[in-house]
Amino acid sequence: MRFTRQATAALVALLTLPACAPSDGAAATPAASGKGTPAPVADAGAGAPGIGDSDFPLDGNGGYDVGHYGVTIGYTPATKHLDGVTTIDATATQPLSRFNLDLRGLEVSEVTVDGAKAGFDRQRDELVVTPATALAKGARFTVKVTYAGEPKPVKDPSNLGTYGFIPTTDGAFVASEPSGSKTWFPNNDHPADKATFDFRITVPRGLTALANGELTGKTAAPGGRTTFTWRETHPMVTYLATATLGKFELRQGRTPGGIPNVAAVDPAYHAALGKLYRVSGEVTDYWSKVFGPYPFSATGGVVDNFSAGYALENQTKPMYGGFDPDTSIIAHELAHQWFGDSVSIERWKDLWLNEGFATYAEWLWSEHTGESTAEALFRRQYAVKNDPIWKYPPGRARPGDLFNQSVYRRGAMTLQVLRRAVGDETFFKVLRTWVADHKYGNATTPEFIALAERLSGKQLDTLFDAWLFQPSRPEA
Repeated sequence: MRFTRQATAALVALLTLPACAPSDGAAATPAASGKGTPAPVADAGAGAPGIGDSDFPLDGNGGYDVGHYGVTIGYTPATKHLDGVTTIDATATQPLSRFNLDLRGLEVSEVTVDGAKAGFDRQRDELVVTPATALAKGARFTVKVTYAGEPKPVKDPSNLGTYGFIPTTDGAFVASEPSGSKTWFPNNDHPADKATFDFRITVPRGLTALANGELTGKTAAPGGRTTFTWRETHPMVTYLATATLGKFELRQGRTPGGIPNVAAVDPAYHAALGKLYRVSGEVTDYWSKVFGPYPFSATGGVVDNFSAGYALENQTKPMYGGFDPDTSIIAHELAHQWFGDSVSIERWKDLWLNEGFATYAEWLWSEHTGESTAEALFRRQYAVKNDPIWKYPPGRARPGDLFNQSVYRRGAMTLQVLRRAVGDETFFKVLRTWVADHKYGNATTPEFIALAERLSGKQLDTLFDAWLFQPSRPEA
C-alpha cells in the first residue's frame, strides 16, 4: 500500500509516502440475535474469536482453515443495497461445537453448515455459528451465509481514512487492508488464512464489476442487470479481495512478456489508461526478472474516482484511489504481488516484509531507470538524524499506528544494509529464494533472517536486531 498525501518534513516530501491504517482489533457493529435451534453437543470445543495474533487479538478466528470462498453479491449503487451469499469451504483444525466468522453490520438471514440449518448469533463484528452437528478435527465442511444491507466501510481518519466496501457516485471502490473485507462478505479476516476465490457480481447494466484473477464470464441477469464472474485460483489474503464496480474504460491484452494485462479507469481518468496499461506491463515483466516468475495469472491496475488518498495491492488488480499513479507507485504496488500477496505475513508484526520490500522495490526501479541508486536514496534518508523512524523499529507492531513510516522506509533501509553486508549476488539470490520458498504461503521475520544467514554464510543477528528491533538510529 502507498499513501499519496505529502508529509510536512522536507525529506519525506521528496517521495510520495506510504501510510495505511491499523486494524482496530475490535468490532463496532451492534449485536444482533441469531436464528436456528441447533442440538446441544458435548465434548466439542468452540473456535476462538481471534486467530492468535497477539497485537490484534480479535482479528481473524481460530479452529478452522479456509480453503475457498464463493462470494456472490448483487449491488445497486442508487440505493447502496447489497444482497450476498457467501459459501466457505473449510477444514476444522480442532473439534468444533461452534466457530466465528468476521462480518460487519450486514443483516444475516440464514446460515447453513453442510446443508443443514445452523444457529447463529451476532457479537459486534463476530458472526458466531453453531452447526447442528459438531465438527470433528480434520473434518471438511461448507458454510453458506445469506445476508443483505448497506455496507458500511471502516473509517479511521487518523491513519488510512476509509477502507472496505466504499460507495462511489457510480458503484463501489473496494480496498480492504487491513481488516475491511468483513464489510462486504463473511470471512476469516486475517492474512494468516489464505484461500482461493470465485466471485459472482451482479450490477445494473452499463456498469463493470472488477475482481481478482481472471474474468470467466459475463452474462445478462434479470432486471436489466449484468453478472460478472471472476476466479482467483491462487491463495489470497482476504484484505486483497476486491469487487470494485462502476463505469470503467478498459484496455486488455498482454505484457511484452506474455502475461494477461487488464487496466481499467473511471472515465474521469481517461488520459491515464494508456500509461497505466503500459507501465503495469513493463514493471510486471521487469520484476519477473528480478524477483522470479510472476506468481499469478494476470496483472494490471484500476483507477477509480473515489479519492482514497492511497493505493492498495489487491491481488492481480492494484487499486489507485482517485489519482493517476506515477511509475514509482505502480512499481511499489506490483512488487507487492510477490511481497505481501504471494508471500504473505503470518502476523501483523511482520508487516515490514510487505511494505519495506515494496518500498525497496521503488529504489530498485529507480536504479533500473537510472534516476538514482538504492544507496543514494538510503543515504538521503539516513541523513535525517531526528526522523521519527529511529524512535520505533519496524519489526515491532504498533497497533495504534500499524502502517507507520518506519515499516516502509526503515524496512527498506534494512534491506539496503543487508545488500551491503552480503553483496549483490547473494542479496538478489535471497530475494528470489524467499519468494520461491514461500510462494502462495505465509512467512515470518525469523524465517527471512535464517534464509539470509544460510545463503550468505554470515551471522546477521546484530544487523537485523539494530535495524528492525531497536528504538534508535543504527550505525551505517
